Amino acid sequence: MQRKTSLIVLSRDTSDAAVTAAAEAARKQDAYLACLLLETLPARPYFMSGATAFGSAAMPADWVDRFAESKSAIETRAAGINGLLAQSGCSGDVQYAVSAGAEIRLLCARRAMSCDIAGFAGGVREKDGVFREALHGLLFQSPVPVILNSAPFASYSRIFLAWNSSLAASRAAHAALPWMRRAQEVVIGCFDPDLTDERDGEDPGTDAAAWLSHHGCTVTVSQFLSGGHDVGRAIQDRAREAGADLVVMGAYGHSRLREAVFGGTTRTMIEQTELPVLFAH
Repeated sequence: MQRKTSLIVLSRDTSDAAVTAAAEAARKQDAYLACLLLETLPARPYFMSGATAFGSAAMPADWVDRFAESKSAIETRAAGINGLLAQSGCSGDVQYAVSAGAEIRLLCARRAMSCDIAGFAGGVREKDGVFREALHGLLFQSPVPVILNSAPFASYSRIFLAWNSSLAASRAAHAALPWMRRAQEVVIGCFDPDLTDERDGEDPGTDAAAWLSHHGCTVTVSQFLSGGHDVGRAIQDRAREAGADLVVMGAYGHSRLREAVFGGTTRTMIEQTELPVLFAH
């Protein structure tokens, strides 16, 4: 028996309906649903100058009480999610933590080590402290692809593969192969291709198209010029024109610092909330 394990990151604000929908979809596909419920810590103690060389810690008077309240609330929510999984007949488990920063990254990365794909439930994107750190941990510290704006269990009829001959794009294509094999069509889009042997070749995308066709995929290849516009916007426009219901792409082909400072394709695609996107780094 083969069973896919899908990691889904939740917050306390994730609705019962969203949890139930994910659980029922997992049950229908005989998948195991690994739930990771995260809550950010209350504001941490800060440091103030003092008599010693290192200063002294200033603990907010109610910090311990606020932490205890957060922990109690997330424990209660975890129990409720476990109940929803049981009602749906879904195989799964719920792990939870009140954490912040690098700890959230590590928690997500560790949980993803034994999963096949990761995604986010409703309500998590609005919690910027959780979403940003969890996404960082999944993309940079785990081996699994990450899907945004959709459930890991969805099927897609037309997939747009943003291809640039990079390692990240190749990893994304390999990760998305099960979905592409089931799709009616895969559209490979190459943006501002470098027509050299060292980069994309004389006919960019044809090598990836040949590989996918060997897997039984129906593939078309298109090359586009961005015209100096943001490539992330161009991917969205071309994917919609192709009628795609999933975009597959590599994440952070440039350094993350460069994209954070100057913006970039990955950042644009993460911030948009309409098109489902499968990322791999």
